[in-house]
Amino acid sequence: MHQFKDLNPAQLAAVEYLDGPQMIVAGAGSGKTKVLTYKIAYLIKKNYTPESILALTFTNKAANEMKERIKELIGKKADDLWMGTFHSVFAKILRTEAKHINYRSNFSIYDTIDSTSLVSNIMTDLNIDLENLTTNSVRHRISFLKNHMITPQEFRSKHVGSFLEEKIADIYVEYQKRLIEFNAMDFDDLLLKPIELFNEKKNILQKYKSRFEFLLVDEFQDTNKAQYELLKLLVSRNGLISVVGDDAQSIYSWRGANIGNMRDFGKDFPKYKLFKLEQNYRSTKMILKAADSVIKNNKDQVAKTLWTENEEGEPVMLLKCADEKDEASQISKYIKHELTKKKLVFNDFAILYRTNSQSRAMEDIFRREKIPYTIIGGVEFYKRKEVKDVIAYLRVISNQNDEESLLRIMNFPQRGIGSTTVTRMIAFARKHEITLFQTMGRVFEVIDIKERIQKNVKQFKTLLDKYIGLKDKLSVGELTRAMVDDLGLIRMFKEEGTQEALQRMENISQLLASLSEFSSANADAKLEQYLEEVSLIADIDNYSDTKNCVTLLTVHASKGLEWPIVFVSGCEEDIFPIASKFLSDASVDEERRLFYVALTRAKKKAYVTHARSRYRFGEVAYQSRSRFIDELDPNAYKEVNGGLGRKANRKTKKEMYYEYFEKVEYESFDQDGVALRIGSRVMHDKFGLGKVVDVVGNGDQTKATVHFEGNNVKQLMLKFAKLKVL
Repeated sequence: MHQFKDLNPAQLAAVEYLDGPQMIVAGAGSGKTKVLTYKIAYLIKKNYTPESILALTFTNKAANEMKERIKELIGKKADDLWMGTFHSVFAKILRTEAKHINYRSNFSIYDTIDSTSLVSNIMTDLNIDLENLTTNSVRHRISFLKNHMITPQEFRSKHVGSFLEEKIADIYVEYQKRLIEFNAMDFDDLLLKPIELFNEKKNILQKYKSRFEFLLVDEFQDTNKAQYELLKLLVSRNGLISVVGDDAQSIYSWRGANIGNMRDFGKDFPKYKLFKLEQNYRSTKMILKAADSVIKNNKDQVAKTLWTENEEGEPVMLLKCADEKDEASQISKYIKHELTKKKLVFNDFAILYRTNSQSRAMEDIFRREKIPYTIIGGVEFYKRKEVKDVIAYLRVISNQNDEESLLRIMNFPQRGIGSTTVTRMIAFARKHEITLFQTMGRVFEVIDIKERIQKNVKQFKTLLDKYIGLKDKLSVGELTRAMVDDLGLIRMFKEEGTQEALQRMENISQLLASLSEFSSANADAKLEQYLEEVSLIADIDNYSDTKNCVTLLTVHASKGLEWPIVFVSGCEEDIFPIASKFLSDASVDEERRLFYVALTRAKKKAYVTHARSRYRFGEVAYQSRSRFIDELDPNAYKEVNGGLGRKANRKTKKEMYYEYFEKVEYESFDQDGVALRIGSRVMHDKFGLGKVVDVVGNGDQTKATVHFEGNNVKQLMLKFAKLKVL
């Protein structure tokens, strides 16, 4: 395989080692994806069949990119690899084996919004109303317990030490019970149920153990207890497993990731061999020097020193700002400066922040300065209310036991079925031990519900039954389109006519467009397959670096990505590291790893910004700069006092109010470079000739108001309108 000449000696050694368990510690930018890709190609060259190789990644994006790269090396065979995220691979196994653990293969997958709503309903049913027990904190706690493989029974018998925890135990027990009743699993179950399955049904474990001859795991430092248990169960007797990770980039302990897995690997696989990839191909010497000077303040880590043959490069630029507005202005000023000086384009820049709320000030300034941007994060498309509502319909059509989804749509669009009616129906369902869906069919037996409302319930059930009947006769796209029509959603939002309603209408149109796309790409796909894909989509999966705009995202979301120029913003105590008074040493270490991840995203140059004051929680807070700045090697950074001479916070209350709360509609600014301006003449297939009278929004959300001939005024979403500019 001539391609192997692309590898350096350390990479080649890691690729060619097939004699037993292997751990590859791969520093930032050291080519770990390349090593994994080549290793899989090498296995196939050594006569492993593609279907005997299981490769687990942390994002769908990583899995798809690797698959594409492997295809370039070995061709079509790559399609038969078992490759994907832990959640998607094990969801696939669970669909096949569902009956062995009391599930049906059409189970629903609940995301965090569904889980939180289920917790909320349980708390109402159990009459739990305590000030310091929010639905969110309970859901987090349940997820934490599941991540650490603590069952409701075990939690109750070993870990409950207070009245509050007793209540959490009650909720947890009921939560698991209802998931089974609703034929639903949450994200944590997708990892726990396979463990249960493999432990209880040794013959099924054997089936997969003999199927998978070689296991590969990406981002091993981010695995949690359940994921590591699954790996240990599946590894074949001769221990053919290769894990790749970097302990310096472990940043997910809040999601249950256990950095100890890297330490335990040696104990669990005593014959393992360690490989280190220390040559960095991404960054300049200066950036590595800066990153290294900070990370070496963490005590407990695998010894390694990153080095590079890349240029020396420029020092990290430290920008001191007056407040968040000044920070945003300086960032935009330096973006423009670098653009002209280095002949760069907008998508060579990324701005990283510790929390999502920090993007607000940047967005305002970028719109004003006409800098196109895209945000990763924010409210993800599939989590928007109306999109989740339509998906809830599809879930009920797929799985009638899914009570959580049924409750979500019972009165959407409004059909007069209020909470009292629902409570009475649920009581009837529990009493007769039937599902809520079955109760809808017997609604005339439920006392105390007005006849008019009984009719509405019956009508609603008839509508659902119709689509349950059509489920396997139509493609997913056709089914949804017909149903949305039947429900009159688009008409309903149109009649409401507010800006928000039109936005909701566009989101539904966008969902329908993506469904049609899914149907044409996967001709024989079942509804369940679509629902599974949607529930496992992460925001980063939609990131594409082809659009020419600056990327704004959290440091967590940036892992694995790179840009020529990176701004690490908000480097102040209590922001980055986050709220230090609550931090233990271990979490300061994790924040430091996060800072290390942020710096090592940069190829050519990094900027670090901090503000003297910030508007937080409704008032001005004076900030001191982050301890991580003080840990930087003084020879690796340069302080630029780029303050634009503005005195911070010497403003009247009125000015402050306008700055923070006024909704600014900037003059028409089109993100995608389409030459569409107010006054542009356009042609539309259906409406004919027109003139643009207004443009609002940006990116995929850009809308134009167009005055067509015959006094016909339309507001159109540019993404779908296909307007031709004349």
